[in-house]
Amino acid sequence: MESNLAVNALSALAHEGRLAVFRLLVQAGLDGLPAGEIARSLGVPANTMSTHLAILTRAGLATSERHSRSVVYRANIESLRALMVFLAKDCCQGREDLCGQLIIDLACA
Repeated sequence: MESNLAVNALSALAHEGRLAVFRLLVQAGLDGLPAGEIARSLGVPANTMSTHLAILTRAGLATSERHSRSVVYRANIESLRALMVFLAKDCCQGREDLCGQLIIDLACA
């Protein structure tokens, strides 16, 4: 992942509302959630939710798909994985005693 993509993703997540939306999408898994259901679940007005979802989508953290009259959003798990690897790849200068399992997980990524 390039630095500018990481900055965009982190910027999108650096808002309590958008972070809550993203976490909800991650929990929903591959089924995703319609925008209206996300808004109701988090008690957020539809126009605010639309803005949050647009920002997450532009940052590559969410995808959308129209289903009849609703739009279903899903977390982009590959982008999440890439962001986490980007943040942790230089962890502890490779010292297993400091990073333990994280190094093993990154080697498998």
